[in-house]
Amino acid sequence: MPTVSVKRDLLFETLGRTYTEEEFDELCFEFGLELDEITSEKDIISKEQGDCKAGSASDVILFKIDVPANRYDLLCLEGLVRGLQVFKERIEAPRYKRILPENGTIQRLIITEETAKVRPYAVAAVLRDIKLSREKYESLIELQEKLHQNICRRRTLVAIGTHDLDTISGPFTYTALPPSDIKFKPLNQSKELTAPEIMDLYRADSHLKHYLHIIENKEVYPVIFDSNGVVLSMPPIINGDHTKINVNTRNVFIECTATDLTKAKITLDILVTMFSEYCENPFTVEAAEVIYPDGKTYILPDLPYRKELVNADLINKKIGICESPESIAKLLTRMYLKTEVANDGQHLEIEIPPTRPDVIHACDIVEDAAIAYGYNNIQMTIPKTYTIANQLPLNKLTELLRQDVAAAGFTEALTFALCSEEDIASKLCVDISVTKAVHIANPKTAEFQVARTSLLPGLLKTISANRKMPLPMKLFEISDIVVKDSSKDVGAANHRHLCAVYYNKNPGFEVIHGLLDRIMQLLNVQPDKENGYGIKATKDPAFFPGRCAEVFAGSRSIGKLGVLHPDVITKFELTMPCSALEINIEPFL
Repeated sequence: MPTVSVKRDLLFETLGRTYTEEEFDELCFEFGLELDEITSEKDIISKEQGDCKAGSASDVILFKIDVPANRYDLLCLEGLVRGLQVFKERIEAPRYKRILPENGTIQRLIITEETAKVRPYAVAAVLRDIKLSREKYESLIELQEKLHQNICRRRTLVAIGTHDLDTISGPFTYTALPPSDIKFKPLNQSKELTAPEIMDLYRADSHLKHYLHIIENKEVYPVIFDSNGVVLSMPPIINGDHTKINVNTRNVFIECTATDLTKAKITLDILVTMFSEYCENPFTVEAAEVIYPDGKTYILPDLPYRKELVNADLINKKIGICESPESIAKLLTRMYLKTEVANDGQHLEIEIPPTRPDVIHACDIVEDAAIAYGYNNIQMTIPKTYTIANQLPLNKLTELLRQDVAAAGFTEALTFALCSEEDIASKLCVDISVTKAVHIANPKTAEFQVARTSLLPGLLKTISANRKMPLPMKLFEISDIVVKDSSKDVGAANHRHLCAVYYNKNPGFEVIHGLLDRIMQLLNVQPDKENGYGIKATKDPAFFPGRCAEVFAGSRSIGKLGVLHPDVITKFELTMPCSALEINIEPFL
């Protein structure tokens, strides 16, 4: 959940009253939020820089509030206060309006076809005659950053740019150029730099270095400039210094470039609705025209209002309450969803504002009604029907096998479901392309790059980490492995495997073979090659030549056992021989 930091005194001033810490914590809980922490600017700087530097900071009390990840309208002080005031019925939800400029000259953003190679979409709008104080300016900048980290997915989907409209002249052009052809003075820099120089400059920047990868390997970089060639920004990296806004800015041009048009429109709607409050005509946004390469023209922002029709009885049933349609309509209106009872007296007509893109389905409306009613006020009742739970057969089989394999002298280990590509490929002397491994799109560490396709690497790593333990070491694990499977709707499938290893001064193949016989005996599978189980010599690069066998249940191969190849043992930093067994137990259900 995102955390929003707001100054306590400024928050109370905007709300029009003060609260004790307990009262405000209760208000947050009623509204579906959580007051996570109460701290101060001095405490934050003290933690980051050390107590010796904390004296320069003001002792302003900060409330850190946890906000649901899909409530983008609560990620700033303006939206938070507006939501709480509507919830407490002190104000009515404002109605946001898109207007055309008074002089009739609409700002245009022209998109060229070159942008298709990097970021093909863009949206724009203007906040006209806005009045910003220092606190309001800081809130605007902070909301941009919160949106970048949340719905914009660290600028990969959407990047926001805000510019002083009085310093530039439209129409504006959004295109993509070779990096060497882009030159401008980046935000808060003293001289002009080319795009490659800008990328080099920010490689050491703790904030911007995380976004360089989005475009640095592209043939062309996106760039926006005005009719005079002044560069507004090089999204998604940095804005130009020429157009930076400040507390004296009166007209703000907002552009959002994107790889996802829907997310871009939502982002723009949230930004302009939150800060249009400070315009000379509150809650009005001046439209901008965006022209795409195919000639299609869009007037933005959309600021869409839509209607949903929901049965009041459905809401009562889902929550477990018994309220009249009029009462439920009042509850939803408090949650920023203006609601009226339909003519039939049973349905509710709910208006979804542009600030609530999280409301997609009737269940979202039911959730808001439950929050407004108060979860603590819902009476606990015993269900009218009995439901008897049963353990999944696969899990039941797993539990039974765990007990008996442990009784056979093996110690259970629980290893990570994710591992490195090296663990399941090169260390087992196979190529990663033949493993059918499911890869993690954005691994945070080299240790967790893929979902495991075998339990064996995890057990060998466990032995490696416990080499000082007395020999022999006998470990087993019964868990899921994951492999690609195009026949499944998610493109992958889980299989329950049993793996056991024996690590000692001698290979101990007979120990592992004996465990296999015991497992088959427990499963009531006879040693019969045709109808029961059997083993057959085979080759596997992970096992020593001539010391590997494939395990069959009937005519189906369910796994392998044998003595591991010395190369495998060495790659896992082991020094003693090791024998292993790994089989799929699902066929025995």
